[in-house]
Amino acid sequence: MRAGHFDDDHEMFRDSVRRFFQKEVAPHAESWRAQGQVDRDIYRLAGEQGLLCMFVDPAYGGSGVADFRYEQIIMEENQRHGDPGFFIHLHNRLVTPYITELGSEEQKQRFLPGCISGETILGVAMTEAGAGSDLAGMRCRAEDRGDHFLLNGQKTFISNGIIGDLFVVAARTNPEVPRQIGLFLVERGMEGFSRGRKLKKMGLDSQDTAELFFDNVKVPRANVLGDPARGFYYLMQFLAEERLIGACTYVANAQVAFDITMDYIRDRRMFGQTVADFQVNRFKMADMRTQIDVTQVFVDHCVRLLNDGRLGGDIAARAKLFASEVEGRVVDECVQLHGGAGYMDEYPISHLYRNARISRIYAGTSEVMREIIARSVGLDPRKKAAGKGG
Repeated sequence: MRAGHFDDDHEMFRDSVRRFFQKEVAPHAESWRAQGQVDRDIYRLAGEQGLLCMFVDPAYGGSGVADFRYEQIIMEENQRHGDPGFFIHLHNRLVTPYITELGSEEQKQRFLPGCISGETILGVAMTEAGAGSDLAGMRCRAEDRGDHFLLNGQKTFISNGIIGDLFVVAARTNPEVPRQIGLFLVERGMEGFSRGRKLKKMGLDSQDTAELFFDNVKVPRANVLGDPARGFYYLMQFLAEERLIGACTYVANAQVAFDITMDYIRDRRMFGQTVADFQVNRFKMADMRTQIDVTQVFVDHCVRLLNDGRLGGDIAARAKLFASEVEGRVVDECVQLHGGAGYMDEYPISHLYRNARISRIYAGTSEVMREIIARSVGLDPRKKAAGKGG
C-alpha cells in the first residue's frame, strides 16, 4: 500500500480487480497477441464486474464513483496481471468523458448504458497522417447540411479501430479556420464509414490499431457533441486527464519490468555467483528503484490534483514526460540485465520493452510535452515575438 494514497477500501477493490485480470485476461494474452486484438467478450465481462465507466452517474447504469484512484488501480492491475493491449483505460476515461461532459441528455441515455455494460466498445479518432500532435493540421472535414453533417476524410493509428462500435471523430467544420473543429459520434454500420487494415506495430500486439475512412457519412445532428465549432477547445479540455492516464500506465509498466528483472537476476548465475551479486547490477537496481519511486509519488500527487479539480495541463505534461522517459530507461536497463534472454519473446521483458516505445510518442510526444512545460515557466517565443512587434 502506498502510504496516504490508498485506503483499505481501495485495497479491497484492488484484490478483486487483480483476481479479475488473472482469471479473465492473463490466460488469453498470448492468443490475443497472435490474433492482433482482444476478444470483444472481455469488455462485456469487465462490465459485469463493474469495471467499466465507474464514474458515470447511476441514472445511466454507472456506479457514480468519481475517485480517480479506483481507475488508477484498474490500470495498474491490468499492466501487472492482465494484458497492456487491453485498452480498458481508453474506453473508461479517455472516451466516455466526452459523452458525459459534452453529450446531451438524449445522447447519454442512448449511449452510456451500452458503454457501461461493455456491449458498446469506444474509440476516439483524432490522428491523421499529417496531423498527430498538431491538431490544427487536421484535414478530415464535416460540412453542415442542416439536419446532418456530411463527414469526409480518414484517420489513422486509431486504437480499438477494428473492434470499436462508437467513435468520437474530430473533423474541421470550417476550412477557413484551422481550429474550428467539431466532435461527432460515428456508429458502427453508418453508411460510408469503413475500416482499413489492421496496422502492424512494434508492440502492444493485442491492441487493434487501424485506419478509419469516412466517405460522405451522414452524421445526424443528434450525434454532434456540443458546439460543432468548439471541438478544438473540448479536445484541450480532456488532454490533461489523458496524459495522466498515460503516466499511470507508464510507471506501472516500469514497476513490472523491475519486479521480473529482480526475480531473474537473483536466479541467473554467472562466474559462480548470481547476476544480482555483482555490485554494478545492484547499483543499477538501486537507481531504477529510486526513479520508479520518485515517479510514482509525482503521479499519485497528480491523481489527487485531478480528484480535487486542480490538475493543469502543464502539470499533466510533466507527469507524462517524466513517467514515459523513466519507463523507457527502466525497460531498456532491464533488457540489458536479462542478457540474451531479454531479446527473446518468451521472456516478458521483451514485450515490455517493445510496448514502452510508444509511450514517448502518443498522447503528445516528449518534445511536445517539453514545449508545453517550457511555455508554462515563461519561455514562450510567441509572446516574445508579439512583444517585439508592439
